[in-house]
Amino acid sequence: MDQEVKWDLTQWVDEYTSDLYSWALYKISDSEQAKDLVQETFLAAAEKMDVYRGESTPKTWLFSILNHKIADHYRKRISQPISMEDTSMVMFFEKVGEWQENKKPKNWQVEDNQILLDDVDFQAVLKNCLNALPEKWSTSVKLKYLTEKSGEEICQELGITPSNFWQIVHRAKLQLRDCIEINWFKS
Repeated sequence: MDQEVKWDLTQWVDEYTSDLYSWALYKISDSEQAKDLVQETFLAAAEKMDVYRGESTPKTWLFSILNHKIADHYRKRISQPISMEDTSMVMFFEKVGEWQENKKPKNWQVEDNQILLDDVDFQAVLKNCLNALPEKWSTSVKLKYLTEKSGEEICQELGITPSNFWQIVHRAKLQLRDCIEINWFKS
């Protein structure tokens, strides 16, 4: 093709913004971030207009750029440590990862003189729930709460990062909570 082809980016913005936004929103579930990714897609397209030769439709080319932007978005998120403040469950825990007393489920309340850990049947349920966790989760919880090792010691022993450790403990506690509610409090 000897003749130079002119592409109209303004027309593409009008035609494809809605489809690109819908795809980005579907992939990342964050409206503002999806809008940013679509804008970044059009900026990247504007910078690379000279290399677009029309071998694919403009829509296909733009979606290809957007998919790379989405992948980059997730790469950045994965490489950043996750803190409890970044999760929606932060309202249930103290800074050190313990349950907030007023956030425990209502049916977890026991009589004042009853200590659940002294109850043989509860111990069996707790043991089964701990054993149902993935190996690293179960080990992390046992080391932290039963042997009272520090997070630093546990990280060294298991060869994991502190952010990974706290994420494991967080998820393990949520799964333990569900398991105990099903097998003890609702039985």
